[in-house]
Amino acid sequence: MSVAGSRRDMLVGAGWLAGFSLLPALARFAAAAEPPVTGPAEPFDFAALRRLARGIAAAPPRPFRDELPPQLRDLDYDRYRRIAFRPDRALWHDRPLAFRAQFFHLGLFFRRKVRIFEVADGRARELAYDPAMFDYGGNRFDPPLPDDLGFAGFRLHFHTDFRFDVAVFQGASYFRAVDGRNQYGLSARGLAIDTGLPRPEEFPDFTRFWLLRPRPDATTVTVWALLESPSITGAYRFLIAPGGRTVMEVEAWLYPRRPVERLGIAPLTSMYQCGENDRRVCDDWRPEIHDSDGLAIWTGNGERIWRPLVNPARLRVSSFLDENPRGFGLLQRDQRFASYQDTGARYHLRPGAWVEPREGWGPGAVMLVEIPTPDETFDNIVAFWNPERPLSPGEEARLRYRLVWGADPAPRADLATVRATRIGKGGVVGRPRPPRTAKFVVDFAGGPLSLLAEDAPVVPVVGASHGEIVDREAAGTRRPGAPAAFVVPEAGIWRVVFDYRWREVRPVDLRLYLRLGPQALSETWLYQWDPPAG
Repeated sequence: MSVAGSRRDMLVGAGWLAGFSLLPALARFAAAAEPPVTGPAEPFDFAALRRLARGIAAAPPRPFRDELPPQLRDLDYDRYRRIAFRPDRALWHDRPLAFRAQFFHLGLFFRRKVRIFEVADGRARELAYDPAMFDYGGNRFDPPLPDDLGFAGFRLHFHTDFRFDVAVFQGASYFRAVDGRNQYGLSARGLAIDTGLPRPEEFPDFTRFWLLRPRPDATTVTVWALLESPSITGAYRFLIAPGGRTVMEVEAWLYPRRPVERLGIAPLTSMYQCGENDRRVCDDWRPEIHDSDGLAIWTGNGERIWRPLVNPARLRVSSFLDENPRGFGLLQRDQRFASYQDTGARYHLRPGAWVEPREGWGPGAVMLVEIPTPDETFDNIVAFWNPERPLSPGEEARLRYRLVWGADPAPRADLATVRATRIGKGGVVGRPRPPRTAKFVVDFAGGPLSLLAEDAPVVPVVGASHGEIVDREAAGTRRPGAPAAFVVPEAGIWRVVFDYRWREVRPVDLRLYLRLGPQALSETWLYQWDPPAG
């Protein structure tokens, strides 16, 4: 639980701070200058950042130092929330550019200063903190805050309506983006270290950022970042293109300081409290509560996999072995308001994120970590790529991947997809229920299914790692024989209903896909389920 709590603490600021730019009180400020700079302009490019990261890796790690002055250490949530950046002090505010950047104040969970530079004409100047950049919302500090306080992170705005964010970088190496619906959801990280192991994980930090001043006609913006942690350093470049889907081209160079047991590449972090497949913690009036409802994987051999998320009773770590994966992501497939009934959190608009390697990543595994959470304030889901070969201290590793944020960020496939998973008592209504038997109902739609007649001989291929799949007659559906798929015209879906009987009370891995003759019609549904005792 402490792992999930610490992760959510780092993210909470980016979520509600995103609303600050909408505060009407900020409109009273007159036009002002861009942020001041400090120090000399120095040559900068990605090669220079790589040299910097490599040099830092060769030196002893710097211990974390709480850089908050005493005046900020006692700020509670409400007082910190009142501190808002003045939009008229945004970087590039007084230039005819399509992008602007605003900065976050230190305080609350954000206790480590990050340095932010602007790059123009191949030279970088550090942006200086100035209290006049912020509306403190009635907060008073005695003594006044130091002039060199620094920032906690930044947010990017795009085009004619600068009220809405494109992306936020704030807290450890966390960042997130919106799609055209202007709604935040899950987050990404620069790197994950030892996530899901029986000891505290390590959270690398982005300690410095460089923002490239875009050309007047540019529709992308470039951000460089220096990553530091006791185990590894890194040089990152993000090319960010906003739109209906926000696309980030990411290049990272990693420099290990010491061996890492579990390295997480392109990690995604989300929240799942409850949904139609998992009602263990759902004593809420809302039907479902989650930022993402499943892990999607496109394997190196071309198989498409869907793994519904759960809120487990205990820590659960799953590995999906693969070689040169084509992509993976945490998605919010259910985008119906009726599924959530939440007008505030707007879970039906939460974007998903898809990771697409831009070169072969070799053998390894997509890993999914699911952490128990009591409510929606804890991010409890992490997915990442774990390479089979560990990195050795002193070596240099290069990674390139595309990160897509949107309602449907994964590449399309001519396959039916899973639309819902439900679980209940096995057997037939009105008859004695068989012991140790559960009923699984899995809905599919899309792809070639829409072209088939209702009596098409669609075959569900079902398997279990232990126990047995009970025939369809015992499961109480309409025809005798093995499990079969049938059309539900009212919902426009094909449904598979099967009963599973277990002998041992231990997790079972279930697998299902639809087939017509030799042709696969659907992606593969994978589910790990914990049979109850008794």
